[in-house]
Amino acid sequence: MKIIKSIQSRIYELRNERIMLDFDLAALYEVETRTMNQAVKRNFKRFPKDFMFQLKSFEYERISRQMSEMKQSPSSQFVMMESLPQNRSDKYLPYAFTEQGVAMLSGVLNSDKAIKMNISIMRAFVGIRKIILSQKDIKKQLQLIKKQIGNHDLQISHICQAIENLMDEKAAQRDWGERERIGFRKK
Repeated sequence: MKIIKSIQSRIYELRNERIMLDFDLAALYEVETRTMNQAVKRNFKRFPKDFMFQLKSFEYERISRQMSEMKQSPSSQFVMMESLPQNRSDKYLPYAFTEQGVAMLSGVLNSDKAIKMNISIMRAFVGIRKIILSQKDIKKQLQLIKKQIGNHDLQISHICQAIENLMDEKAAQRDWGERERIGFRKK
């Protein structure tokens, strides 16, 4: 379970996709990033743009800030390499692998470690998907409750208005001449 949490902390949201970066995957597979990327380039046909893409410099900066914030957070369970690649030129920006791209990596990297790690990574992606689906369900329930409360507010308002109208009618029916006087009386 600890390894899955470690993997989940390395999954980022970018371009409306959940992705993992090449250097994080290489660390998990216990291979050099360069070696992994060479294997990917040799099998480039297996990695279309919706499986793998290279980050733009502003995307890398944004993810780098997220990583450094998580690393500084004392409550974070973020497990990360000590030496985060810094000041990369555009030529050496990291590659991002979508869930399908990570699955395709299992066919490219054929060591026992890579296969075991790939199974854990797929479980981490499934875990994240379950969390997101449960959040959508909670969001629907909250919207339903909000709608019901809105209806109840309107109904309560109508009830209060009806009570006020009844009280006004009773006050109008009262004969003010026969009521008991209060205050001082003259003798």
